[in-house]
Amino acid sequence: MAFYRSHVLVSVDPACIERGAHEVIDALNDELMVQGLFDEVQVLETSRIGDPQKFGPDMLVYPEGVHYANVCADDVPFLVKEHFLKGRIVKQFSAEEAIASDEELGAPKPKEVRVVLRNCGKIDPHNIEDYIAEDGYQAMGKVLTEMTPEMVIEEVLRSGLRGRGGAGFPAARKWQLCRNNPGDIKYIICNADEGDPGAFMNRRVLESDPHAVIEGMVIAAYAIGSAQGYIYCRAEYPIAVANLNIAINQAREFGFLGQNIFGSNFNFDLEVRMGAGAFVCGEETALMASIEGRRGEPRSRPPFPAQAGLWGKPSNINNVETYANVPQIILKGAGWFASMGTERSKGTKTFAIAGDVVNTGLIEVPMGITLREIIYEVGGGIKDGKRFKAIQTGGPMGGCLTEKHLDLPLDYESLTQAGSMMGSGGMIVMDEDTCMVDIARFFMEFTQEESCGKCTPCRVGTRRILDILQKICAGKGSLADIDRLEMLCQEVARNSLCGLGQGAPNPVISTLAHFRDEYLAHVTEKRCPAKVCRALIHFEIQPEACTGCTVCSRNCPVTAISGERRQAHKIDTQTCIRCGICAQVCNFNAVAVLS
Repeated sequence: MAFYRSHVLVSVDPACIERGAHEVIDALNDELMVQGLFDEVQVLETSRIGDPQKFGPDMLVYPEGVHYANVCADDVPFLVKEHFLKGRIVKQFSAEEAIASDEELGAPKPKEVRVVLRNCGKIDPHNIEDYIAEDGYQAMGKVLTEMTPEMVIEEVLRSGLRGRGGAGFPAARKWQLCRNNPGDIKYIICNADEGDPGAFMNRRVLESDPHAVIEGMVIAAYAIGSAQGYIYCRAEYPIAVANLNIAINQAREFGFLGQNIFGSNFNFDLEVRMGAGAFVCGEETALMASIEGRRGEPRSRPPFPAQAGLWGKPSNINNVETYANVPQIILKGAGWFASMGTERSKGTKTFAIAGDVVNTGLIEVPMGITLREIIYEVGGGIKDGKRFKAIQTGGPMGGCLTEKHLDLPLDYESLTQAGSMMGSGGMIVMDEDTCMVDIARFFMEFTQEESCGKCTPCRVGTRRILDILQKICAGKGSLADIDRLEMLCQEVARNSLCGLGQGAPNPVISTLAHFRDEYLAHVTEKRCPAKVCRALIHFEIQPEACTGCTVCSRNCPVTAISGERRQAHKIDTQTCIRCGICAQVCNFNAVAVLS
């Protein structure tokens, strides 16, 4: 195993990549090689350090903790010589002055509190000693040498930790149920089958801090009396799978997995199982069927996994984020964790925020923070100064919330009462140009494709809901279709076998509740207010704005635009396929979108 005296973390946020982050990394490695420092200084990539719009490309140098900002490839030789050869901080690249300037201007203070993400981008996931240096495996040592399984369960129970996979069931109660069920063989399972569109919370932890998940699983295994664990991770996460296997092998070498861990009588080992990417395998009974080598389909409950799970044995399933919280709860105490969040939702939660917001990416915030704070302070507001329209929380089975929900405290109960859900942590922000009927269609298309087809309500019901939504978006819907939508959504949610079918109608139900006027415009006026649905819009060139540059006609894929150079052009609406390329390429805003 290689050891380095310094680590350089370079931000590869999309904005930093655009400004030359990869060129900076290449220049660093080349210059370190020239200076004979390649074996002493390791260069690593991390997702984000500071504000990429202000500081990128930027980097952190450890162990000093120096933050350099706005570095380009040409600056690297000087920086390497000054910092790594002469040991002098290069003040001209320091981010401290820029940060101080922001604070003087009244820039909002960060709202993030990192517990699960505390080591992401800070340690080398391939080096177990980096994790140990950050108090890694101390919680496990404390548990195995000082605590009984009952004490562990009680500590986690007092912390208020709830499962971060979506349902929010108290983690310790789940452990207690599994421990109390008789059986010589019990299994501990980590659900890392993260499949929500735009969500990558679990992936980030597995790729950057896999030992935190392993340590949390060992503690949970000790609490329920399990000797074997499985991490079920989708094959689309090859880096996560590779880093997990490296971490498991290192943990075995250090005696943190295997026989008589920490000199105790406790034995436990782990194995990674890969899924083929079926979204339904995020449901715990379908996940266990897949581990067993069977088709990933859910089954009726009871019996619950704590009673009869993997291979019919008592099993406990939590997701990546839940396990990653456990070591910190043991080390810092239940009171510390419970001091964050709300009365019924304790601690922090990771979210992948995407869509029409300035700062997209992964965040970790205390429970109880409002949607307004997330969107406008952490997320930086809506892009291009546009108006906020909606936010969908909870992934493809979550509901769409509106401006009246912006001051809603973010916890399990509040989101459920508002018609949405916490889910695993996906958030999609939408601006004024979003068609909510089209959004409902998009998510229904996803869940319909991912339905395993085992139960009729989900298999047939989601197909019929999607057909009606497509009909409405095509301008062929009627008022009766809206009534059918509502009836179908209720029946599918009520009668489906698993959470996928039960939650699939949520985007439709919430958009019908909050944006019914858009549905009515589609079916009664044959108009899309947001000018998104292709069948309900057309493009028209404004003669007074057109300069006759011919850019639009040259880019039209179906030659629907005609006109002489330096004269106003026209669009043949019968030939036009409404692709919108003409509006995108016009430099004079001469192409109008009409509905």
